[in-house]
Amino acid sequence: MNHTLVPDELDVLVELLPTPGTRVIELGCGGARMARQMLQRWPDMRCLGLEVDLRQHAINLQDTPPRMRFAVGGAQAIACDDAQFDLALMLKSLHHVPLDAMDQALTEVARVLRAGGHLYVSEPVYEGALNEIVRLYNDEGIVRAAAQAALDRALAVRGTWEQVAQRRFDMPVHFEDFAQFERRMMNPTFADHRIDASLRKRVAAAFAPHCTMQGAHFVRPMHVRLLRRAG
Repeated sequence: MNHTLVPDELDVLVELLPTPGTRVIELGCGGARMARQMLQRWPDMRCLGLEVDLRQHAINLQDTPPRMRFAVGGAQAIACDDAQFDLALMLKSLHHVPLDAMDQALTEVARVLRAGGHLYVSEPVYEGALNEIVRLYNDEGIVRAAAQAALDRALAVRGTWEQVAQRRFDMPVHFEDFAQFERRMMNPTFADHRIDASLRKRVAAAFAPHCTMQGAHFVRPMHVRLLRRAG
């Protein structure tokens, strides 16, 4: 199914939530690219980025923008007081929470959001040419489905959440060559995919047909769900 091509996901967030508030927390922030954009766009905003990957956290500490703070921690155990934030971001991170901790993670997010605050969850959809390559060494079919199921369960708890919007769209993904794909996708700081020479050869063979003189172009289908904290 074809969806709108969105080069910058911040456009989706702004469409769904034009006034996101001033106190933001991102769970599984990675390099916090969107949070950094948001701080530039909204001068009164402050953001806390939580990350479990110690290597990425160390990188973040070396490049911390004004009004941003980084800390080590997972969504299932947020070391913050109740009702501290207007907005929580989970950008391609909910499916990385351990399966048996997803429900607790969403409970924790509800706890630290003020009444009327929002949770913006962006998850990659398990389909497309890029997914077919990645699943050769990192099949996320189960965890991505589990993330959506966890959101459904959270919404079923009366008095906690309501879903106010959702969007499906495609994001362009470009790699200059297989070497760049390997660095970004096969050897991330947060995971060891245990790729031996034989598996690497299979992945390279699957990637090769997508290569052109301008590199390899893909689209990643995305599903955003915006929830509001009830109360």
